[in-house]
Amino acid sequence: MSVTIRDLAKHVGLSMSAVSKALNGYSDVSESTRKAVIKAARELNYTPNVHARALKSKRSYNLGVLFSDDSQSGLTHPFFSVVLESFKKEAEERGYDITFIGHRIGGGRITYLDHCRSRELDGVCIANTDFSVEEVQMLIQSELPLVTIDNPFPGRGCVLADNRGGMTQLMEYVIGCGHRKIGYIHGPASAVTDLRISAFLETAARHGLQVPPEYLGQCAYNEPQSCYEAAERMIRLEDRPTCILVSDDYSSSGALQAARAASLRVPEDLSVAGYDGIGWLSNFFPRLTTVDQDADRIGQTAACLLIDQIEGAPPETRTIPARLIPGGTVRKVTKNNE
Repeated sequence: MSVTIRDLAKHVGLSMSAVSKALNGYSDVSESTRKAVIKAARELNYTPNVHARALKSKRSYNLGVLFSDDSQSGLTHPFFSVVLESFKKEAEERGYDITFIGHRIGGGRITYLDHCRSRELDGVCIANTDFSVEEVQMLIQSELPLVTIDNPFPGRGCVLADNRGGMTQLMEYVIGCGHRKIGYIHGPASAVTDLRISAFLETAARHGLQVPPEYLGQCAYNEPQSCYEAAERMIRLEDRPTCILVSDDYSSSGALQAARAASLRVPEDLSVAGYDGIGWLSNFFPRLTTVDQDADRIGQTAACLLIDQIEGAPPETRTIPARLIPGGTVRKVTKNNE
């Protein structure tokens, strides 16, 4: 016999109303109560009557996620896979399911907005896509509660990684290690890229460092081969950088390969640093110097802000702090060994 909400309420010693509010994430229920109810629900194998709940609340308890990048990496994306997993976990904790938004249902083509409406989604999270695309703009300008990641829009919820602060931390660290000739292989034009480039140049100027045009390169995000080619050009310079910063951790493997191909040792002959703080890369030696963007917290915060909107809160923007992770790929430079 299936467990009812009455059984669950009796088990935890609360009223059915309090249990219902806890399961549905109401703000007038404490976090400790909510966690106790969810824990008990799991232990008892309680499954809510989704259809009854939807009819009562006039919500589907289904969140849309729009995630598309040029490389079609999907859930294998080294950074956003962590963001999306954290988003999914928090959404499920609060009683919501996830639907990935696409162009096709069956054999026909459909707009992102029509897909959301056909599935009666309560709200949408948009991550790692081209925000200038007309269909994405239609979604942003729609009536649906919405949260974006790293791209703010007026009147919309947003979670921002502290790209300016993270790049400033990285530059201050590298300069503090004695590097005066620093190159930067950044990603394609975007709000994120613009913030990082400006922080890179501003920090260099603050320390009186010159950045020749050839010290700035570009690669595709999360494409080591693209980074390899950009790093190779920089390494061939007669007056090459002593340190190269890379757009993201995954692409940094391309810079490391370019150094090896040129018979340069890292960090003895060339220092390299990445960006993202991808956990599994910490298993490599030497450990990559990088900036941790706290992907877990970004995903969790995005889910919280979106669900809060659905349940009546106004849209909100939050910035997640970045944290420098020193590794073994950046050496200390002195005038004698520069």
